[in-house]
Amino acid sequence: MAKAKLFEEYSIKNVTFKNRIVMAPMCQYSSHNQNGHVEDWHHVHYPTRAVGQVGLIILEATAVLPEGRISVKDLGIWSDEHTAGLTELVQSMKLHGAKTGIQLAHAGRKSTVDGDIFAPSPLAFNDQYKTPVEMSKDDIANTVNAFKAGAIRAKEAGFEVIELHGAHGYLINEFLSPLTNKRSDEYGGSDENRYRLLREVIDAVRSIWEGPLFVRISAHDYTEGGMTPEAYVTMTKWMKEQDVDLVDVSSGANVPASIDSFPGYQVTFAETIKHGTPIDTGAVGMITSPLQAEEILKNNRADLIFLARELLRDPYWPYRAAKELRTEIKSPIQYERGWL
Repeated sequence: MAKAKLFEEYSIKNVTFKNRIVMAPMCQYSSHNQNGHVEDWHHVHYPTRAVGQVGLIILEATAVLPEGRISVKDLGIWSDEHTAGLTELVQSMKLHGAKTGIQLAHAGRKSTVDGDIFAPSPLAFNDQYKTPVEMSKDDIANTVNAFKAGAIRAKEAGFEVIELHGAHGYLINEFLSPLTNKRSDEYGGSDENRYRLLREVIDAVRSIWEGPLFVRISAHDYTEGGMTPEAYVTMTKWMKEQDVDLVDVSSGANVPASIDSFPGYQVTFAETIKHGTPIDTGAVGMITSPLQAEEILKNNRADLIFLARELLRDPYWPYRAAKELRTEIKSPIQYERGWL
């Protein structure tokens, strides 16, 4: 049988994914000792998707600083003590043929940890969140160094892909959008200035990381005066010049807004950026059916399919997709009887 495009290999630099199915980063809030360490849940959750034949599994938002956690139960990579648990997790996923990625993150003003939280400007997300401290230039420099240190630890742990979290209203996204960045220094105002933090983070990570580098963005703020996919084309061109390999295109969550979501509602954003930059893109957002995923790839609207909640509902979705798309894929020997 002819192989569906969803199951074609995809290569970036020296890394080849066995298919174009990606598990999008999804917070598990399961570091129950509140120290950022990998725990038993992670050792079950992630390798299960590898057994399910997901081509690339990207670990949830992993904080580069303790105050950069979304919650106190987030995974962390701000200490060398985190590396051993991450290494074990990587090894268990690789046993089943999955490539492994990690999303390096800082929550900015959406952090819910105790103590001060930090953002480009002292604007709270809403009444349920604390007002953040406006970051000084020293704070910014320390944060850039923290992303670099996180990348070093990710490399030591054996991850093959790094994704920088620049979406969903977290710190990098807050700097990029004029709705949340009201600074009057070189980190605010113009597109170039609002991009400066991300530029410095990319340069810092690229100074020690040769492998595939992704950036997740919120392509639309859904609010007047905010970012749009067309506005992001300028910034994704800069990302391309900085050797970013792929933009993972999500949307929303930077400011409170009403979003009309429907199956595939973010795919056009990925398509706009892919053809306007051009840069490889990942499509995400209410993609549930194999035919829907195949259409996106066949029509050159994106290069990878990022599945989120669908892989929570069905960790073996790739097997169902292969059957529906009439494509033969390998399965673990232990599961071959179920494939016959």
